[in-house]
Formats: sequence, structure tokens, C-alpha cells
Amino acid sequence: MAKKLRKRVLTEHEEFKVMGMVLDKFLWIGAAFMGWGLYVSISSNFNDAIQFLVAGTAILAIFSWIVLKEFEHLR
Repeated sequence: MAKKLRKRVLTEHEEFKVMGMVLDKFLWIGAAFMGWGLYVSISSNFNDAIQFLVAGTAILAIFSWIVLKEFEHLR
């Protein structure tokens, strides 16, 4: 006989901590893209670097929006 497993219910504080950890990872990814874009703009051509800067900004904006929407959806 298989036991019925219950899902663990997180408190608001735990949900916020998990959301913060996930958002932190995307912050690092977006910051890495923007940092590489800054490096490329200083070392060579700004027109080549603009793609990395825009990609970093898009990563930060899109994933922040997704995480916040999911967090609000859970409430």
C-alpha cells in the first residue's frame, strides 16, 4: 500500500526567502551579461557591447516580472 504524500505548506516568510534566492540567481546572470557588455564597450566597440547590455536588462526585467507574478499568484 502506498502512503499518500502531503505537500509541504510554506509560511509567507519561507516563500519570500525562496523567491529571494531564485531572484538572486537571475540577478547574477543579468549582472554578468551587463558586466561583459561593459567590458566589451571599454575594450572594443560600444555597438558590439549594446547587445550584451540589452540582454542583461531583458533578463533582469523578464525574470523579475515572472517571479513576482508567481509570488502574487500564490497569495
